[in-house]
Amino acid sequence: MVKNVILSVIFLVALILILLKERKYCLRKCRANNHQHGASHKHGEWISIDFYSYASQIRGWNPVFKVSFAVALVILCIVLDNPYVSLIVIIAMAYLTIVRGGLAAREYLSVLMIPAAFIIISIFTIVIDISKEPAGHFNLHMGFFYIFTFKAKLEQGLLLMLKVFAAVSALQMMTLSTPSSEIIYVLRRSHIPKLIVELMNMIYRFIFILLDVSAKMKNSALSRHGYCDLKTSWHTFGRIAGNMLVISLKKANAYYDAMEARCYDGELVFFEEYKKIDKKLVISSVGFLIFLSIFPWITI
Repeated sequence: MVKNVILSVIFLVALILILLKERKYCLRKCRANNHQHGASHKHGEWISIDFYSYASQIRGWNPVFKVSFAVALVILCIVLDNPYVSLIVIIAMAYLTIVRGGLAAREYLSVLMIPAAFIIISIFTIVIDISKEPAGHFNLHMGFFYIFTFKAKLEQGLLLMLKVFAAVSALQMMTLSTPSSEIIYVLRRSHIPKLIVELMNMIYRFIFILLDVSAKMKNSALSRHGYCDLKTSWHTFGRIAGNMLVISLKKANAYYDAMEARCYDGELVFFEEYKKIDKKLVISSVGFLIFLSIFPWITI
């Protein structure tokens, strides 16, 4: 248990150092922008993941390399099942995305919050149990029942959370630096069935279209005091949910008509930009994977 606490402290310290370094970089960049033409920032707008991937400074890396590297890291995290390996992957992916990719740490953490919520809820269901009688090393009386857990379960939950966060961090590095069209290109080269790939792309695109429409309707409701109290908020939420169904059907018809107007014959064709594979990146990534593979035996 003490070892896991130390791991958590190391992770927090590394995260704070990355945040401080990124903050200094952002301050210098903001001062330069303000000196040239003044700062401008927009609030209340939904920014899709594609925006971050196109703005990433490592977007020029070969997509096959990035996808293969991310998948290899996910496999290593699952197979090795070592907390130190998971911690190294989390820190390394944060470094690649924030420092090398140029993404703001605040934006990176906000993107991670979505899977983090599901991970934490899942870990709670594994760690916590319910009983009519007091049990376990830690228990909480809730009136008619007890919520309890064991030290072994807490340790298991912490290790599992680190492993899942490491895998998610690797995939987030891939998605935040690789546009969806390039990921689809890699999937096609991997001989994934065409129907699955095209469905993935259309569903992915349509999610952000609906999110953008939802954000605009919410901003419109806010400007009309649609969330002034609890009753009005529930009424506004219901109206927006009802409108989303109608708008989604209209959007689907409109986009299908647009696809047919562009000679859609059942296959989506994307412009594929050729990007050379940097040998230094390949050597570095292979060395990093080898280091992760032998690291559990080094720490024994």
